[in-house]
Amino acid sequence: MNQLEKKNIRHFTLAELEAYFLEIGEKKFRAKQVYEWIWQKYARSFDDMSNLGKELRGHLSQSFSLPALSIDAVQNSIDGTIKSRFRTFDKHLVEGVLIPTEERKTACVSSQIGCSLTCKFCATGYMERKRNLTFDEIYDQVAIINKQSLDTYQQKLTNIVFMGMGEPLLNYANMMKAIERISATDGLGMSPKRITVSTAGVAKMITKLADDGAKFKLALSLHAATDKKRNEIMPINETNNIGALTDALNYYYKKTKQHVTFEYILFQNFNESLKDAEDLVKLYRRVPAELVNIIEYNPIDDSKFAKPSEDRVEEFMNYLEKNKVNARLRRSRGKDIDAACGQLANKG
Repeated sequence: MNQLEKKNIRHFTLAELEAYFLEIGEKKFRAKQVYEWIWQKYARSFDDMSNLGKELRGHLSQSFSLPALSIDAVQNSIDGTIKSRFRTFDKHLVEGVLIPTEERKTACVSSQIGCSLTCKFCATGYMERKRNLTFDEIYDQVAIINKQSLDTYQQKLTNIVFMGMGEPLLNYANMMKAIERISATDGLGMSPKRITVSTAGVAKMITKLADDGAKFKLALSLHAATDKKRNEIMPINETNNIGALTDALNYYYKKTKQHVTFEYILFQNFNESLKDAEDLVKLYRRVPAELVNIIEYNPIDDSKFAKPSEDRVEEFMNYLEKNKVNARLRRSRGKDIDAACGQLANKG
């Protein structure tokens, strides 16, 4: 049986593995041992499972596959950020980033190989979407970046953000399953409250998140507070306009009682005027948003946008503060290795 014909062992539940071991005449507890190896000890192969006999390991290898992400390249920023390019079992490349600060060690992970949304300011948007990542591939990113954090900073990850390559809500099932495994006590055991999913805005899937009782945090990549401007830079707005998103976010809050965060990149001569700030204030008051992250623009090869002057940024921030908007200016990290917000494109 070749690797493609074998079933991925990580796509089996513990109960299914228990049934498998009983079927082949093994003790039921073997399933828990294997489950610990694949989700907590991060085994890369069946040979790693040292508390299983050689014969049993060979049997598992004949019956199942264990495709895991491998590290293709690593880049280190002068600010301590670490960008990893991962290689999938079918030879695709995808990136993840470790973002360290004094208070936090954050993993920025991808949900798709490429992206179909073609946002004009994002390097990933200029790539073709190859496929969705499976939930175990998303999990692998977190596990690898967690090990990098331990090795480099002697600290486990404190936070995870789905802000890498791809649109998480267009890979809904795998995203949700990955978060379930990441937060499970027999997985990485991370609280869902420390996980943020960022979306460009898929209204019906935000509604589904609400109906499914999502426990993690939700962020909307807004970047313009009117349909006219948002249509220019984010084509998804033509089918998921601000009115639809406002309704979905209000429904989300009603069902989950969780506030959302707006993300807003400032672009010179586009969305950084006081009129733009006024439009943002009006939208902020229409939805249960607890925070607006104002993000500095990071240049990419294919885009003609530029970042505004520091004076203009300060003026914009002051207007928000004066109008009682809880806003925070987020300085990007890892710009020197194309690891900052909007720069992921498998370079380097």
